[in-house]
Amino acid sequence: MKEDQKMHKVLHSVHLWGIAVGLVISGDYFGWNFGWSKASFWEFGFAVVLVATFYVLFALCFIELAASIPQSGGPSAYAKRALGDLFGLVTGYLVLVEFLLAPPAIASALGGYIHFLFPIIPAFGAGIVMFCLLLLINLTGIKQTARFELLVTLVAVFGLLLYLAFLTPHVSFEKLPNLPNVHSIVWSSVFLSIPFAIWFFLAVEGVALAAEEVRNPARDIPIGYTAGIFTLLCLAGFIFVFTAAVVDTKEISELDYPLSYVLQKLYGKDQIWPFVFTFIGLFGLVASLFGIILGNSRLIYAMAKEGYLPNYLSKLSKGSLVPQNAALSGGVLGIFCMSFLDTAELITISALGACGMYLFSLISYFVLRKKEPLMPRPYKAPFYPVLPGIALGLGIVACGSVSFAEPYLAIGVVVFGFLLGFGYFWKQKKN
Repeated sequence: MKEDQKMHKVLHSVHLWGIAVGLVISGDYFGWNFGWSKASFWEFGFAVVLVATFYVLFALCFIELAASIPQSGGPSAYAKRALGDLFGLVTGYLVLVEFLLAPPAIASALGGYIHFLFPIIPAFGAGIVMFCLLLLINLTGIKQTARFELLVTLVAVFGLLLYLAFLTPHVSFEKLPNLPNVHSIVWSSVFLSIPFAIWFFLAVEGVALAAEEVRNPARDIPIGYTAGIFTLLCLAGFIFVFTAAVVDTKEISELDYPLSYVLQKLYGKDQIWPFVFTFIGLFGLVASLFGIILGNSRLIYAMAKEGYLPNYLSKLSKGSLVPQNAALSGGVLGIFCMSFLDTAELITISALGACGMYLFSLISYFVLRKKEPLMPRPYKAPFYPVLPGIALGLGIVACGSVSFAEPYLAIGVVVFGFLLGFGYFWKQKKN
């Protein structure tokens, strides 16, 4: 690749808000409800509050890193600058786990929603087709991609507001169980439900992966990221409480299309509203799948530029300047995983990668504050070092909880990461 070949800088804060919300919004449409298969309403609610608090504190620190080091590698670039090559590789690998396993999970649910609308269409086939279609749109260029992401995100947010409006006449907070005594809470159930609480917010940090294409990173990243987190907090809170106030939580705890099921239960199978909502809901899943494909292609591209992955993945296509090889490779791997893992397993593995990355990002944050105190920081997180310290503590709890929920998957992620690191350093030594 030529040294002067650069990505287009066209993104503004509104595009970043669209990417931040779009990356995550499918988590409001499905996935989070699996938490009720592991825990009661209040136990899962405690997990959601814990995770939401972590994401707010983490976001404040992460915005500082993203605005100060606006590179497509995101967390990998921060860890490399703070801790060196090895930790840059490890952190990049963890983000890859998150961003390569989340798309097949979303595609599976997208297929489920399409099957709900048109039972004659098989869910798996519909998910594969949509995955490939959105991958192709991602190859058209960042400007077109960002506009499409913003459009589908706006439609998806409207869909969730419509869902809440349909539920409002039926909401009865008396249906919610009484607040339990602290001693009656099963803490193991809280820990088991944390991976699905994370799904409400998973991948919001992907905004940083588009940093090289932002026109004014110092201004646009803090505004876009903050607005995105606030939007997601409000939507998650209302959907969690309103849903539990109209339906038995166990009834929807293992469905890929929980919101559509709730509306159909309330309004009947013959009413058009559940189908109207489901059609709009497709935009939520499309927004997240599309945005995460964007994020993982930029990450693969950035890691290839750093020498962590094969060089051909760092090539940009002519004209659109899109990392085409990186996008296609990520898509192929995602479809492969979709064929062998179910939705809950894909969600858990994504959460494992995310939690590990959060810890390394926060450690990098502390190191850079001490190692490079004079580094230009357009935005600074408040209450240093208390705020990032609390975030790090909550991050350790979240990472431990996800590992506790799926110990074999956690071991698999660690072993594969070790093999990748060994292969990279063997290659470096050989060269």
